[in-house]
Amino acid sequence: MDGYVLRGGATPELLQMRRTGVVLNQTWQPVMGHVEDGESSIDCLWRELSEECSLDRKVVVGAWALEQVHPYYLAVRDEIVMSPRFLVEVESGWEPVLNHEHDAHRWVPLADAEASFMWPGQHGVIAEIRGLRSPGSLSEQALRIL
Repeated sequence: MDGYVLRGGATPELLQMRRTGVVLNQTWQPVMGHVEDGESSIDCLWRELSEECSLDRKVVVGAWALEQVHPYYLAVRDEIVMSPRFLVEVESGWEPVLNHEHDAHRWVPLADAEASFMWPGQHGVIAEIRGLRSPGSLSEQALRIL
């Protein structure tokens, strides 16, 4: 599961957190996590947001299931991962409190976000987020989960 956190306002920004540990060490990523046994992808989203950056639903303005489910190969584990993706918009003043999985965070303007993410699949998500949050979006209501 990938959770993209958008901070609204005049210049919308996406949250990136720098990972620590063996997998993806020192790379800037969105909230990422694995669904646990018996857990839905949406429940995983809320758990990971709470665990990784102390996000409380009280500061959430809206949330959407993105259309893309991205398959990718993780060589270090020799596994293919199917990752559902979500967008969560938070209040403009919110700041994350990181757990041990990250050592830094930054806010990247949505207009420049594609250049700040490293994977081709993430570039596609940025385009989807721009379309979803654009005025007159035909998919915004259909994909809304909160």
